[in-house]
Amino acid sequence: MTAPTPRGTFDAIPHYRAGIPAPDDAFKLSSNENPYDPLPSVLEAAQRELARFNRYPDAGLTELYAALSARFGLPAENFAVGNGSVAVLFNLLHAVCTDGDEVIYPWRSFEAYPISVQLTGATSIRVPLKDDGRHDLDAMLAAVTPHTKVILVCTPNNPTGPAVTTDELTAFLTEVPATVLVILDEAYLEFARDEHTASGLQFFASFDNVVLLRTFSKAYGLAGLRVGYAIASVALAAAIRKVTPPFSVIGVAQAAAVASLHADAELLERVDAVVLERDRVVAELRAQGWVFPDSEANFVWLPLGPDAEGFAATCTAAGVSVRTFAGEGVRVTIGAAAANDAFLGLASAWIAR
Repeated sequence: MTAPTPRGTFDAIPHYRAGIPAPDDAFKLSSNENPYDPLPSVLEAAQRELARFNRYPDAGLTELYAALSARFGLPAENFAVGNGSVAVLFNLLHAVCTDGDEVIYPWRSFEAYPISVQLTGATSIRVPLKDDGRHDLDAMLAAVTPHTKVILVCTPNNPTGPAVTTDELTAFLTEVPATVLVILDEAYLEFARDEHTASGLQFFASFDNVVLLRTFSKAYGLAGLRVGYAIASVALAAAIRKVTPPFSVIGVAQAAAVASLHADAELLERVDAVVLERDRVVAELRAQGWVFPDSEANFVWLPLGPDAEGFAATCTAAGVSVRTFAGEGVRVTIGAAAANDAFLGLASAWIAR
């Protein structure tokens, strides 16, 4: 007898690789996490909800949708919340893509993109980044065919760091066919400080084919609770909600997300502190002689090419974990000052060999 087997498409789907741990969590620079402990007010809200985990969470996410609506000045019907923005992406692509469709995205970019696309039966169209780690939007436009269903734009781009500018995105969206959905993945937007960086909200108001992805994992420090959301047309938001399994976002996560939105100003002070550390790390690396893309995110990218694995192994041996992309480079998250100093020491010794 022949046992049941998974769909054939699974043979070609890569596994998502999580950031490797470090002996001390503070020196784990392999995952894009916020180095600060939860705010007391957010922790208190989560603990209150934790005391009632014998109850199902609110499947309608009523308070969270109301808080997002108030935060952005948009109707609650324009939001779709899920178990992290990556889960929202998976649900969105399942809602719009099928066999024969094509999804264009930059590469190298977020590792979950090829997984999310292939699960739908659609075909990935990878467009290489420019040498400076930026999106090649002209090449992405040139890749559009009658089969193109979705274009993914990651800004700031993970793992290289540059953000798409307002002028670039304006020119791009003006040329994209109105029938093609453009997903702006803005997981790191809160860390951007370049005044020319595009904000998806501006384009969402002007283009009917634009969807935004946002997350509470990075700037808001809720990575372990998994809350993300889309800002989309009412029809698309409803479709994402329909595809999302019931009770995907637990009550503790909902409570923490609502409390985080209420503590917005305090949390963004912490983001400013991370940005200051990023600027310090960037300045020191460049003084050491490293050449790498400008970053508008909470990490830096070192394009080490074939030396990537060797450098990462050196870091691991010293108790610092970084994210390796074999044959391409390493991504290093901005952590606490002590962890950043340890990494900078390793980087200095490496380049001086």
